[in-house]
Amino acid sequence: MHPLAGDLSQIKDAELELKIGDLSKKYFMTNNFLVREQIAGLLDSYKEELSNRRNAALKKLMDNKNLDKLVKVN
Repeated sequence: MHPLAGDLSQIKDAELELKIGDLSKKYFMTNNFLVREQIAGLLDSYKEELSNRRNAALKKLMDNKNLDKLVKVN
């Protein structure tokens, strides 16, 4: 996690997506290698947080599915 990212659990998914889009634009706007490194670190942190949230939601959805209702056994 990037040290300047802060507590990402307090940020909504939509806001994370906006930050990812904004930082992606800024990444390609600059030619400064050091700035790009910092932006890439933040982007990685944001993307990882968003991915973890989506994986947790998918796991919760899969755990809540009742397979007995989906499979008809005679």
